[in-house]
Amino acid sequence: MASKSVAKAKKVKKTKAAARPKATARIHAVKSKPVARAKARVQVKGTAARGKPQTPQRPTPVKVRESDARHAAHRGVVKPAALVAKVARPEPVKLIFTEGDYVVYPTHGVGRVTGIGSAEIAGHKLQFYTILFEAEKMTLRVPVEKAKISGLRKISGRDKMSTALTTLKGRARTKRTMWSRRAQEYEAKINSGDPVAIAEVVRDLHRNVGQPDQSYSERQMYEAAIDRLANEFALVEKVDKTMATERLEAILRAT
Repeated sequence: MASKSVAKAKKVKKTKAAARPKATARIHAVKSKPVARAKARVQVKGTAARGKPQTPQRPTPVKVRESDARHAAHRGVVKPAALVAKVARPEPVKLIFTEGDYVVYPTHGVGRVTGIGSAEIAGHKLQFYTILFEAEKMTLRVPVEKAKISGLRKISGRDKMSTALTTLKGRARTKRTMWSRRAQEYEAKINSGDPVAIAEVVRDLHRNVGQPDQSYSERQMYEAAIDRLANEFALVEKVDKTMATERLEAILRAT
């Protein structure tokens, strides 16, 4: 009996010993699963790095304030595409006149474009026309982008000048108001640069033989108006200023 119990105990001991490695193997297998997964991820990344196509990711749009764009442009910082659109330079203004063209500036009359230059003013690069007014012996620089707003224009065509000559042939329309008020209206018409409006001033202030003489102020206003009109009329008819003035006065005497 004793030998049987001893044999039975040895058999149980062997059975437990044989079962231990299997349990240990199961534990190692459970622990190795996360490691295997990590290795699998590394292998996938390595495969993609070697040339396997990947799904491209869309970049997250960046919102940029206009003030930030201006500061970045000032500092010369490299800007993303969103910034470039904000600080893009405006397109250059188209030139209307070329060097040598005769033009009319409202407050100074007929002048000639002697050059087109550029200068940097307060950090901004500007193009400008250089205009010479021979009658006044004055040179004026007008920014190209402000030319239209300032009233700078080309010489009138024959149709416009024909309308001005028709106005000269009309009847004078003198208002019965104080001279100071009429003088302001005449001066505004002269400085408008419109040949028809200037012709109205010449017509109203002209005096034929037998009519009351002009006052000193009226004479000055009349000479300024006919001088402006004669300068432009001479260019339209392609004659000198003296002949243009004589032709205008002949029209006035015939009325």
